[in-house]
Amino acid sequence: MLDLPLGFDAEPVEKRIGLVILATDHTTEPDFARMVGGPDVGLYVARIAYANPTTPANLRAMQPDLARAAALLLPDERLDAICYSCTSASIVIGDEAIAAAIREGKPGVPVVTPTRAAVEALRAHGARRISILTPYTQETSASVAPYFEAHGFTVEALSCLGLDDDRRMARLDAATLREAAAAALAPGSDALFVSCTALRSAAVADEIERALGRPVVTSNLATAWACARLVGERPRSEARLADLPLPDPAAFA
Repeated sequence: MLDLPLGFDAEPVEKRIGLVILATDHTTEPDFARMVGGPDVGLYVARIAYANPTTPANLRAMQPDLARAAALLLPDERLDAICYSCTSASIVIGDEAIAAAIREGKPGVPVVTPTRAAVEALRAHGARRISILTPYTQETSASVAPYFEAHGFTVEALSCLGLDDDRRMARLDAATLREAAAAALAPGSDALFVSCTALRSAAVADEIERALGRPVVTSNLATAWACARLVGERPRSEARLADLPLPDPAAFA
């Protein structure tokens, strides 16, 4: 036992972001580490059980675990934001239901979903007419366009890749993502939204933007941007979105 005075900082890390992610997720943690985390921004992760295939029923089955997962993120300590990282489940369960479940476990924290973050990101770009690319099956993709239409967007085109396992989605390579994005963009669209937090599309969003000449919003780019802005930071990305402010921070309150 050393007999010396001990000094303590007020907090280990100044800004704290919680992530609730699927047990099978390969992509969210690396994306957030690259775009958001750092000496002043800590990332704290809880994983929840998830069973493939990616169907509306399996996505909905995650809802009961959300409160328990949120409660495990630094119990009795402050978080500045929590991101639930599943786009398709956010549509199936609903943004409000997800936020309510997470706040049951961690009260008073802004909650970011990929869908709500994408809406704010597209609005930040001034987009009204959009194209959407998903890696999902037609069944799982069917509810994506109505979600964005309900938030005031005109969906010019909805394209999907027919995959039903998020682990395979995470293996899609950059060349495939670039090619699919080009094929999915309708000529009249103001922007392209690439859905799914499993896709490694945030890393190539800037390349796709340069090739297409239009803003590109991906699920992880949108959530990283929203979380970074909520804690007063700029996400580390060359995509156009990184320089834009949040149109409505209260959307996550």
